Amino acid sequence: MPAPQKPAPKKVVLAYSGGLDTSIILKWLQTEYGCEVITFTADLGQGEELAPAREKALMLGIRPENIHIVDIREEFVRDFVFPMFRANALYEGLYLLGTSIARPLIAQHLVRIAREHGADAVAHGATGKGNDQVRFELSVAALDPGLRVIAPWREWSFTSRTKLLEFAEAHQIPIAKDKRGEAPFSVDANLLHTSSEGRVLENPAEEFPEYVLQRVVPVEKAPDTPEMVEITFERGDAVAVNGERLSPAALLARLNELGARHGVGVLDLVENRFVGMKSRGVYETPGGTILLEAHRGIEQITLDAGAGHLKDSLMPRYAELIYNGFWFSPEREMLQAAIDRSQEHVTGTVRLKLYKGAARTVARWSEHSLYSEKHVTFEEDAGAYDQKDAEGFIRLNALRLRLIAARNARVGR
Repeated sequence: MPAPQKPAPKKVVLAYSGGLDTSIILKWLQTEYGCEVITFTADLGQGEELAPAREKALMLGIRPENIHIVDIREEFVRDFVFPMFRANALYEGLYLLGTSIARPLIAQHLVRIAREHGADAVAHGATGKGNDQVRFELSVAALDPGLRVIAPWREWSFTSRTKLLEFAEAHQIPIAKDKRGEAPFSVDANLLHTSSEGRVLENPAEEFPEYVLQRVVPVEKAPDTPEMVEITFERGDAVAVNGERLSPAALLARLNELGARHGVGVLDLVENRFVGMKSRGVYETPGGTILLEAHRGIEQITLDAGAGHLKDSLMPRYAELIYNGFWFSPEREMLQAAIDRSQEHVTGTVRLKLYKGAARTVARWSEHSLYSEKHVTFEEDAGAYDQKDAEGFIRLNALRLRLIAARNARVGR
């Protein structure tokens, strides 16, 4: 027996970029459901002018009071990027989660605006093959389970790009000349990273062409002279660059500038999507790559071995939760509480050398340091460490190994 059809939504809040695809979605919602559409455009530091999004929404019949363009850069870095970097989170050991970490924040604002307008649904432009649909919809479910989520790419009957363009032309939606053919690859950007996927990048056996890079200088064209940068941390979060205190978003933007000109932070990755397939992407995360190296550097001298090793063992699970869209899950929040507790003394300064695609820690210092030079010195240690104590330590740790060896000899293994 077929499932009963859902009633058409009355008000829908659309995650709207102002681009062709989300403009088509906007008009499709109006024509398919006859509903009122409210747009939300997030300024995440993607480097694009957002005023055209307002103009296009107005042109498509959206009332001015229903157009929301919100600068959420500081919120993005302070409440999402920085907590993630306290964990040194890397998905599959490499990916700094630049797209993944932005989606729950966008969903959070979609829900907020839906409540303000009394909307009964939200909509997004993610396709049915990717991870973003999962991230948006899991986040909305966690924040407001009563809201309906509309995913046009899973619902409409358009079977080709040509059909989409025909719909756009029929409804007087402007189509830029470069949108009439297939784009060589798709790009998603925010203050943390730029992600390029699809088409020219789909064959992982071929090196990506240089023109794919959007913000990072190719390493071959990076300066021949290294540059030093100092990053200061307080309780696990970066607060200053070269002694200048900056807001979270301004600090990440500064590191992006430094890293980009030295070719830092380019990753060519074939990853495992949550929906089951492998995909290839080229990620540019210059500031984030520097930040991760610096955070690791300050943790080296301020974080206890037991806490640090436990934290490292939790990191893959934490990163996977973010990648799969579970930012608002109780398990992510539990892990975050443990991670944040570990950062109480992660305060100090790290000096890094940027050169030809690498960001390398060369010095670190802190009043909270656990490093004791008098204990590790090869010179006279003035009684700080009695080397004879190591004999008993080794003997006790070897006991179980001796017993296993004796047992194996006895039974003839």
